[in-house]
Amino acid sequence: MKTRPGSRPLRELAGLYGVQTAYYDTNGQRKTANADTLLAVLKAMGASVETLADAPAAIAEYAQKHWSTPLDPVLVAWQGQLPGVELRLPRHMESVRLTGHVALEDGNREALEWQMGSLRTLDAQDIDGQPYVVKELPLKGRLPYGYHHLTVDVPGRSASALTISAPLKSYSRAPSSGRKGWGIFLPLYALHHANNWGSGTFSDLAGLIEWVASMGGEIVATLPFLAAFLDEPFEPSPYAPVSRLMWNAFYVDVDHVPEREPAGSAQTRLARREGREEIAVLKGLPLVDYKRLATLKRRQLEDLWATSLEPSPERLGELNRFVQDHPRVEDYTSFMAACEKQRAVWSQWPEPMRSGTLHPGDYDAAAKHYHTYAQWLSHQQVESLAKTARAGGSGLYLDLPLGVHPDGYDAWRHQDIFIHGARVGAPPDAFFTRGQDWGFPPLHPQQIREQGYRYVLEVIRHHLHDADILRIDHVMGLHRLYWVPEGSDASDGVYVRYPAEELYAILSLESHREQGWIIGENLGTVPTYVNAAMSRHGFGKMYVAQFEMHPDPAKALNPVPANAVASFNTHDMPMFATFWSGLDIENRHHMGLMDDAAAEAEKSVLEARKQALIEFLREKGFLEGQTSPQAVYLACMKYLSTRSANLLLINLEDLWQETQPQNVPGTGPERPNWRRKAKYTFETFSQCPEVVEVLREINRLRKQ
Repeated sequence: MKTRPGSRPLRELAGLYGVQTAYYDTNGQRKTANADTLLAVLKAMGASVETLADAPAAIAEYAQKHWSTPLDPVLVAWQGQLPGVELRLPRHMESVRLTGHVALEDGNREALEWQMGSLRTLDAQDIDGQPYVVKELPLKGRLPYGYHHLTVDVPGRSASALTISAPLKSYSRAPSSGRKGWGIFLPLYALHHANNWGSGTFSDLAGLIEWVASMGGEIVATLPFLAAFLDEPFEPSPYAPVSRLMWNAFYVDVDHVPEREPAGSAQTRLARREGREEIAVLKGLPLVDYKRLATLKRRQLEDLWATSLEPSPERLGELNRFVQDHPRVEDYTSFMAACEKQRAVWSQWPEPMRSGTLHPGDYDAAAKHYHTYAQWLSHQQVESLAKTARAGGSGLYLDLPLGVHPDGYDAWRHQDIFIHGARVGAPPDAFFTRGQDWGFPPLHPQQIREQGYRYVLEVIRHHLHDADILRIDHVMGLHRLYWVPEGSDASDGVYVRYPAEELYAILSLESHREQGWIIGENLGTVPTYVNAAMSRHGFGKMYVAQFEMHPDPAKALNPVPANAVASFNTHDMPMFATFWSGLDIENRHHMGLMDDAAAEAEKSVLEARKQALIEFLREKGFLEGQTSPQAVYLACMKYLSTRSANLLLINLEDLWQETQPQNVPGTGPERPNWRRKAKYTFETFSQCPEVVEVLREINRLRKQ
């Protein structure tokens, strides 16, 4: 039986840790967290609580730590201007002279000095019998953009804070020649090609980018292709990566590996013959067989390592230099090799392996060599396709997943910043009446600050190095995330706040350094303050027509904002043909996500919206004659082409009226999520008149 909502001390403790004790659901009803949930989340965050009676002592412990820490761990200087800094000190130091400095990112230092008695007092409190005072430290001048450190020499100690000096607005993508851009979307695994082995490769993606650019397009968007578990455990979802710091070697084009060029040994030739037979089978499957294809590629790469790479001092030297320049790779490959040798997830490893210490005997050297080689090739091929795309005036649109696999490398290596007593999810809504448990651990909002955002920075830089546009999955996560305690139902979660301004500052600064456009995935129920913050910091928004429809013909589609990516759907939504036919409503009804009455009501709403859209498109001059799904879709995309959105994104599969989705949220292995290949090969659709003519017409409309 759940404990009723907690006492005032528990609510106060929750507030100190940024845990919301209530939220409003999609119907506007206030939902109050029960005490058991609050206690579980607070304990997972490090608070010393087991029962309600522990809350007062935990408050005192928090206050003691807070007031005895002179500076907050992170400060933000928007536009280089650092406002007055709060300094907490025992009251008996109120008249001392303080010195300090700012250590700039470029290595320079600026000396500082203050007289405490002349500083403005902001607050004063007694903590456990010790009087404290908060003083405002004035800082003059403008800091250059970058990551600096403010240090204040307090009697007996020094206090330091990471200081992020960032532009208020993130990098703004200006389409070439002042026109509005367009691009296409297709998952990389779905892209099959006459020469690939049953799934798309990085080389195939480069070819797709080149084809889109030849018709005037500027962007190719795809799902994350980060490292994933494709054996034991097995999780092909692009949104549950082993690491957000490594690419997925599954997409390496083995035929474009330099070591494959020579004739090779008899063993290599035999492996290729056997491989061709397996490739023929894999190419003929309608779904991607990740395990078989990953196994085949691994056998081929291991053979290339042994027969061609090791005997080549020049190439082996290049690999060693790559590892030296990317020390994270060696740590990651040791982890992956250890997973294979232990045949268990890291939480079941013996100590000290479980806590992050690996020795050569904990893994097989050959397995580590393979993973290192595979990561090197992945980095080379991704970097090559990004450079080639930019040279041709186009680019890559990537998605930054919200979380990581709980058994993966990131969660193991960064145990100090991942919460291991809760999972991220979403509260109940009309689609998921029991709530959602997404299964991955949340980042600790305070610990990432204490760490100086090292992991966060590494993840963002890894993506922006090659992506021209980076979409932040579930952008509300910059502000707050819904946590579900271990062992609880998804309906019994709470929201936990994050240091949003600091995260916006990092993204803004990094976007300017790499000249990457940041898009926030702000779909669904998003508080108004999230969209306001995105606008304040220049983040692009998403405009998905399927969510913007109304039954009124005069305003069947909401206006399209300029700083946005416009599309009709996303990878988590039904294809146009499925939506237009109401098949997705039938699917949700069949899955038990809505009852008979709700399904009928939704069908009525859909029919009203469809008729309104048809009248709207006719009145605007984009639809004449027939109203087949294909005709309405093309009219809708032409209309969006003339709007002011910075980028128009076309789901390639909608051009041939695909009905099967790539993913159905909330479903498991019973659905072919993340595995369905496109209906047509690249060679077929790239020459299809219906596809090419539509894209050329969209290009014409976007340019005028």
